[in-house]
This record gives sequence, structure tokens and C-alpha cells, in this order.
Amino acid sequence: MPQPRVQIRPRRRPPLHFLPLGGCGEIGMNLNLYGYAEKEHEDRWIAVDCGMMIRQDLPDSPLQVPDLATLDTLGIAPEALIITHGHEDHIGAAAWLWPQWGCPIHATPLAAGLLRAKFAERGLSQSAIHVIEPGEALSVGPFGLRYLPLTHSIPESCALLITAGSHRVLHTGDWKLDPEPLIGPAVEAELYRALAPVDLVVGDSTNAPLPGHSRSEGEVADALAQAIEGCRGRVVVSCFASNLARVLAIGRAAARCGRRVALMGRSMERMVGVARGLGYLDDMPPLVPISDMGYLPPEEVLVIATGSQGEPRAALSRLARGRHPHVELEAGDSVIFSSKAIPGNERLIERLKRGLRHLGVSLLDESNHAELHASGHPAQDELTTFYGWTRPRHLLPVHGEPRHQQAHQSLAQSLGIAAPLIPRNGDMIRLDGEGLHLETRHAQTPRIIHQDEVARLPGLGGGEARHGQGQLHLALTVMATEQGWTRIGRLLLDASETSPLDEDAFIDWLDDCLDDIQVESLADLRLALRPRMLAWFGDHLRRMPEIHLQILAAEAEVSG
Repeated sequence: MPQPRVQIRPRRRPPLHFLPLGGCGEIGMNLNLYGYAEKEHEDRWIAVDCGMMIRQDLPDSPLQVPDLATLDTLGIAPEALIITHGHEDHIGAAAWLWPQWGCPIHATPLAAGLLRAKFAERGLSQSAIHVIEPGEALSVGPFGLRYLPLTHSIPESCALLITAGSHRVLHTGDWKLDPEPLIGPAVEAELYRALAPVDLVVGDSTNAPLPGHSRSEGEVADALAQAIEGCRGRVVVSCFASNLARVLAIGRAAARCGRRVALMGRSMERMVGVARGLGYLDDMPPLVPISDMGYLPPEEVLVIATGSQGEPRAALSRLARGRHPHVELEAGDSVIFSSKAIPGNERLIERLKRGLRHLGVSLLDESNHAELHASGHPAQDELTTFYGWTRPRHLLPVHGEPRHQQAHQSLAQSLGIAAPLIPRNGDMIRLDGEGLHLETRHAQTPRIIHQDEVARLPGLGGGEARHGQGQLHLALTVMATEQGWTRIGRLLLDASETSPLDEDAFIDWLDDCLDDIQVESLADLRLALRPRMLAWFGDHLRRMPEIHLQILAAEAEVSG
């Protein structure tokens, strides 16, 4: 009798799960999780990036960070946080959310330096932050990860090759194909060709609707040199602090035109300080303290400033209001916007530009000089080239609003890449031998962070100081004007056993805050100022003292 045939079923490979909690359906606040189970029902997870966005559409421009409630509900605890690069929309929420995980953080040197500064400000231990060089690899549980260099508008941006079981995923992070990035090497095509084919690309959609190729930083450097050479008075160039190639190009152009360079804005000073410590700006011209710029002839002055998005408290807005203590703009000076307006910031940017025009300042921006800025994200030709190198079988379009994701999906499908899903935050997506599938959808609630929410802080005035925290006494004289409240004379400040306080930064913030508060009486002013002042000190002091605030009224003189 013939023996029955034994049918051997092929072993089904365990699926890989992808769960975005930020950056899908929006630009900013990136947080993505990958899960893989070597044994059934024993998923282990890693998190990639942990970013925030600034809600300019809400009062006081609070932060929005990803909501971790879904992770609590599903019992997900990432074993590591992997950072692709140092932009705020990829690292800005880490100091808020990481304490709930306590896992190791892996980042390239620049991103690690920026994270350490953030953690130090919040009094968090920096021991969890581990440096990994571009090109290196590491293992986390069942995951293998390799950092693969890509050009972007900040140095050390990396894609991640993520392996889990037999799955090979390329998580691109933010990128472009820049032949002349100024800082760091151009992209190595052979490095990415060697990966092909990959099972899945989780890819940047920001510029997917745009035809052609993103402009190179080398081209922007040439345009900036020409623009600065044509200016006669003081020159202020505003760009994103993280775009170190742009900062370097501005510095070099200034030196060629015989101008001295100063930095304006705390984020600019911090970014340049961290970068110089890593050797990135060794050929930057010597910097002049901003306090010395007022003594130089206008034609010898160039300031690199933050605030291109119209942020009310940033350096450029203070210049537009004549509120900067060291530099005053006047007719004949020029302000160059080497940046693009982020959607949602148009109203603030226009208000900023109105203030500058009122001073008689000449403006050069994307509306009349598009060559002064380059995006850090890939347009359609770059996406096509990159996918020709890596030959992905599947695509998940992330990092963009729905129209960007849809354009990315359409492009992928035209190239023969399977892209059946447009992820939204909270989508649990499975990759298995049959492709991509949406398993479940978890609604996400916006988590808004007001600065006074950070720590449970004592009230202003009243009660005894907590042991060892010290006391801070403030006396503030104000006058009511048609525009609102204005500080008069010196702020009297007496601190005892408190953390070091940047008085200049606090006074700048206080003046801006008074501008924004529209109330009729001193009592209402105190009520409005109380939570905001608490928030500021909570964000800038490591140890919160007991604060005693006194507000006095000054009467306006009446003539004749």
C-alpha cells in the first residue's frame, strides 16, 4: 500500500507591526513604534524619534506632544528610543515623554548633544543618552538597526535599516539628495543600492507633491553671498538655528563682504555652541558678542537671528518692535529671510514683516528671492531616484499632511511599489508575507503642554518656602497705556538660595508678556500674570523657589 504523502507547510514568518503616534497627517511631532514578536503574543517594541510641534494657533503658543495613552492601553513599553536627527519635530518631546519609559536613547553626536542640553535644563539624568556614529549598527532585543547617512538641513541625519526576523525595513527619517551639502558628505548611491530590495520603506512625504529636485545648499550659499554683497546698512539674516550649513554659508559671505558676525537668539547660540564643540564650524569666521554690535558702523554688521516664523518672543520680533537692548534697526538696513513659511505661521510672519517695514527696513524673502532658501526634503525626482536604488516592495508614506501622503502614494504606485495604506496617527499596521494590513485604529487626543503643567509648582506669594528651595522677591512697576501695560523703570529682583536666573531673558519675556495681556485693573493683571510667570520659572529654573510678586502702578504725567 502506498504511503500517504506528508505535506509540510512553510513556516509562517511572524509579522512586524508599525504604530505611528505622530507625524502622519501632519508635519511635525514625529513618533513611530515598531513591534516584533519572536514568540507569538510576546511583542517587543522600539520607538523611533520623539518630536513636538508648536501650536501657533493657540493662545501662548503651547507645545503639542504625542499622546501615550494608546501605549498604556496596549501595554507597550519601548525598549529603546532611536533618534534619526536633531530637529525639534524629532527630539523636542523627549524630555517630556522619555521619563515615562526610562529606556536607553541612541542618537548621533549632534542630536545627542542637543538632547543632553534639554535634559540638563529639566533636571533629568543624561546617562540614558548613548552616542552612535553615522554608519554604525546596534541591536535592541530582536531588532537590528544600522544608521545610514542621508543629507538633510541638519548634519548627521540618518535613515535606519531595521531588521527583525526576515523583515527588512528602511525608515528614511528626513532627507534630500544634495550634491553639495556644505557640511558632511553627499549621499552614497552605492550604500543604498546594496540594500535592495527592501521589504518596506517608511518614507518622508513632505515634498512629494513637488516636481523636480530640491535646491542644493551650495546654490543657496551662492545666492546669499550675492544678496549680502548688495546690502548697504546693517544686515540681519534669519534662518532655522539647526541649519548649520546655512549658518556657515552666511558667516562665510559676511567675511567676504567685510562684515563682523554675531548670533542673536538663545536657540541659535545653543545650536552653534554644540556644533562647534563637535568640530562642525571650525571655518566659521570669529563671532562678535551681540552686545558689541551697536558700536560698529552699520556696513560692518551682520547678525544671524532666530525668529523667521514670526515667533513673538524670538530675536527677530524683538528687533521689529525696537525692543532689543543691543541692536536697533533703521531705514536702509536689510533683513533676509533664508527660510520658508511653515503652514500655520503666515499670520505671525506677516505681522513681523509689517513691523520691519514700518522701520524702513528692506526685506528679502521667498516671495522675491526664492533662491535664498532650500528645502531639506525630497521632491519627486529625488524620490524616484532613491526608490530606484533601494527597490522597495512596499511603502508607507509618513511625515506629511494627507495631500503630501497621497502624492507620495501615487508616485510609489506609478513606480510599481505597493502602497495600499495612508497611515494616520494611531493606526496599528501589520507587515507580513501577504503585505500591509490595517489591524486596528486608536483615536489620538491632542496633548497640549502648557509650561505651567510641567511641574507641580507652588503659587506666587503666600505660604512658607519649601525647605532648601529659597525665595524670589520681585517688584514690578507698570503703567497703563492705550496699547496695554508697560513696564516702567527697573525690575527689582532679590533672589535667595535659588537656581541661577538669566535676568535679561526673564525681562525680555516679561515685556512681551505684558504686551499680550489685555486687562483693565492691577488685580486682573496680577491674576493674568501669575500662571504665566509660574510657567516661565518652572521652565527655566532647576529648583523652584517660593515667589513673592508685588505690582505697583505708575501714573502717567499730564501736561499743562
